[in-house]
This record gives sequence, structure tokens and C-alpha cells, in this order.
Amino acid sequence: MPKVRAASTHALAMLTALRTRARDAARVTRIAPAARRVRALGAPVARGAKPVLTSRWTRFALVIAIGLAGGYIGLLLGGRYVTPVGPTDVQLTLHPSLHGGTTLKLPPLGSLRLDTHGGPVSLEARLTDLRPEQAKKLIEDDAELDRLTDQIAGQIRHGIVELLMRAALAALATGFVASLLLFRSWRRALLSLTSTAVGLTAVTLVTWATFNPQSIAEPRYTGLLANAPQVVGDARSIVERFTAYRAQLARLVGNISELYATTSTLPTYEPDPSTIRVLHVSDIHLNPAAWSVIKSVSTQFKVNLVIDSGDLMDHGSKPEDKFANSIAGLKIPYVYVRGNHDSKETQKAVAGEKNAIVLDGQTREVGGLRIYGLGDPRFTPDKSTRDDFVGADQLRAEGLRHAEELRNSGNLPDMVVTHDPSEGEAFSGVSPLVLAGHTHARSTKLLPTGSRLFIQGSTGGAGLRGLEHEQPTPIELSVLYFSRATHRLQGWDDLRLGGLGLTSAQIERHLEPAPDRVVKPQPPASSPPASPTSPFPSEFPSDWPSRTPSPTRTPSPTTEPR
Repeated sequence: MPKVRAASTHALAMLTALRTRARDAARVTRIAPAARRVRALGAPVARGAKPVLTSRWTRFALVIAIGLAGGYIGLLLGGRYVTPVGPTDVQLTLHPSLHGGTTLKLPPLGSLRLDTHGGPVSLEARLTDLRPEQAKKLIEDDAELDRLTDQIAGQIRHGIVELLMRAALAALATGFVASLLLFRSWRRALLSLTSTAVGLTAVTLVTWATFNPQSIAEPRYTGLLANAPQVVGDARSIVERFTAYRAQLARLVGNISELYATTSTLPTYEPDPSTIRVLHVSDIHLNPAAWSVIKSVSTQFKVNLVIDSGDLMDHGSKPEDKFANSIAGLKIPYVYVRGNHDSKETQKAVAGEKNAIVLDGQTREVGGLRIYGLGDPRFTPDKSTRDDFVGADQLRAEGLRHAEELRNSGNLPDMVVTHDPSEGEAFSGVSPLVLAGHTHARSTKLLPTGSRLFIQGSTGGAGLRGLEHEQPTPIELSVLYFSRATHRLQGWDDLRLGGLGLTSAQIERHLEPAPDRVVKPQPPASSPPASPTSPFPSEFPSDWPSRTPSPTRTPSPTTEPR
């Protein structure tokens, strides 16, 4: 009986297996024609692609590409070398780059960026180690310091030559080995080696052709203050942290300016004791932190005078007048023109400070420079009284009227200060330099007559309104250098600090090109209004904007009151 049961079970298993095989065979029978049709359709494509992929020129291009790619990778891998420079060790490294350039990193203080060259490779020099005993010996022995000065140039030159030789050898070896492993052909590997050598030559030529020896005179500093408070999140945290933040900003400016002066040799332009140094600020907007920054920069850069192109206040109200009391603490001349957020009462409060010089249609000589200033003809303290109907054309017409009066007086200034750049452009040809603010974004350009229009950002980080955007508005101010003999602008340093709660810092130097011609009085670009009267009222009642008829012309977005 058990034998019969086992036999029946075995027979059942064989029957199941036969059924499964039959189903599989039927499926294959159905799929096979479709597969044959697919192969039939793909055969012409494969036959057409095969000659392209196996042609001599395709293989040649592939060998060249492998040589160039392998060489570039080898250049970066081999481009590392540590060289002694005085009492320090400096690591030189090559990095991939779209714009080239050289970066000097001095952790934890920050870095200096120099636009030395273009090309696909940038150079980074990072301070990695300091030998304290040797550094102490340098400080104590002047003769040792003199010897080091002569040695440093040779040490840096040796380090760069060593770096480039190592990088070139690594690039050639990588290109050759990569091709040999891929193609297993000595002939093709040698061809890749040749392409690597050509690529290195091309990089060298690009670097040589784009090398800018003046770049060392225009470094850009970027740094971060250690142990800085985090970005503020609300008004309460602003109040709680503001005192500490204000003090940190002042120390930050001192640190970075000392570092900037120490690490930048500036062979092309070196401000000397006879240079007139002017600090240009604008749009402080009632931010008390601005006074700490202004005082610190004035001290570090030995500034002779400060020029404020307006918007010291936010609403021009009586309680805000006390904010102007900090001007006296600067203890240097403070030249001020009224902005569209400053009232006539604001102007009187500033004039009450003993070191302040308020200009509103006058020329004064301050610190050896003849300065003409013109207050903003508007008063727009908040959005409810903002005169959006006053466009750039009307401001320019007002400026042209004053510029014509200045021309006729024959007393041409060294610079003109206005609040709105649209009004300032009207003085093109009257003065070689026009300073303005209002836009909360720093920029500069040469006008057709050769005059330079310099627009300052917000030295107060636009006040509390600077937090209206995702990123706080940065604190911006500039030190301008003038020749005492010619009164001409020689160059300037742009300072940029993080906005409220941020502690990043950057200093960038710019040199003014030698003028092709001396700026002479030029006729205005367009005739001033026929009427000798200003299109703006001489006094500003609180409801003046709402009582002034609205013109049909659309205002320029660049002159929107802030």
C-alpha cells in the first residue's frame, strides 16, 4: 500500500512539471516573433553606429580627450606643496576654477583674494603652521627681520616653481597611465601624453596672457569674527544682543583693517601722510551700530573727514534729533547733506554739532577739499507720505538747475554731494567726483564727461528695515584717498560688513585710472527747466506730498525713495 501511494505522488509531480514546461514553451513561442522584430528594427541603427564608434577619427578624439582629462586631474592631484616662508609653513594648492586668481588664506582671520590671472586653475596659499621660537627671534632682533625680508621672496619663488614642476609631472604621468590602461596600446598612450603636454602648454599661455601684476594693489579681504552671535531672529533678540554686537563690529573693523594693511604691500598706490582720506557714509537710518563702525574706521584708516550723503534718520521726527549727538564723538569734520528721510529739523540738529558742516546749496572747503552739497528736495519719512510720483527726470531737472548756477559762479568744487544719484548725475562735468546714496546698494560708474558717480550703500544696514529681506542689508562705507596737491581721487577702499546680527567682513581696494583729460565745465545734457524756480517747495509741510499734483510720467525704479 505505501508503495502505491508513493508511485502516485511521483506521477502527480511529473505531470505538474510537464504542464509548467508547456506553458513556458507557449510563452517563448509568443515572445520570439516580437524579439525578432525588435532585432530587425535595431540592426540598421547598430550597423550605422558601428562605423562612427570604430572610426579612426573617433578613436583619435577619444585618445586626445583621455589625455586632456587625465592631465587635468593629475595637475590638480599633484598641485600640492608645503614651503617654508619665514617662521611659517605655507601650503600651495592648485584648484579647478572658471576664473583663475590667487587666494591667500590666513586662518582663522580670513583670506585675501587677488585677481592675478584667468584660466581653469586657481592658486591657493594657506598658512598651515607657525614656529613660535623663530617668530619670537624675529620680533626681538631687527637684523634677523631684515635678513628675512630678503629671503621671503626667494622662498615663495622656490615654492611656486616646485609646485608647478610637481603638478606638471603628475599631469603627464596621469594622462599617460590612464590612456595605457584604457586602450592597452603604447602608441595611443604616447598620443595621450602629447595631448596632455599640449594642454599644459595652453594653460600656461592663458595664465601668462591674463596675468595681472596690478592685482596685488587691489586685494579683496573676506573674514569671519570668531564666536560671533548667530543671526538675530526677532526684535527682542536684536535689543538683547545689540550692545554686544555693536562692540564686536567695532573690534572686527579694527582687526580686518590691521590685517589688510599688513598683508597688502600695495606697490602701485601707497597712501602717504600727505594723502587726504575721506570716509563716505550714507543711509544710516537711525542704526546706533553705525557710529561704532564709523569711529573704528576713522581711527584705523586715519580719516581726515566724514561725508554723509543723507538719510541719517528714519522719520525725521523730533525724538530722533538726539541721534545726531554721536557726531561730536567722532572729533573730525562731519559733512552732511539732507536725505529724503531727513527733515529740516534733522538738518538743524546736525548743524548744532560743533564738528558738523551742513551743506544745502553751498560750497565749503573742508580738510583741503572744496565740497558742494545739496539736500534732497523731498521729505518722505514713511510709506504713507512717499512721493512715488517724483521721478528721475524731475530730480535730474532740479539738479541741472543747481548745476547751471554752480557753473555760472565759476567756483567749481572738487566734489559734489547729493542724496539721490539721479540728481547727482546732473552735475556731470561740473566736478570730477559726485557722491550719492539712497539706493542702499553700492556702485560706481564714469559719466560721459569723465566725472565719476559714486553711490554708497547703507552704512546703517538700512536700520531695522534691513531685516525686511531674507538676508539683512549689509553695512557699507568707503575710504576715499585724494592727492593733496591735485585734489584728485587716487583710489578707495570699500568696506562691507554683515547686516544686523551678521559678522562677516570684506575690504576691497580700487585704484582710480589716470584721467585722460581734466574734467572741465560741460553744457548740461538737457536744458534745465525754463522757469528759474524749483519744481519742489522750499518748505516741507507734513502733508506736502499729498497736496502736490501727480504728473503722468512713471517714476524710475532706481530712484524709488527708501
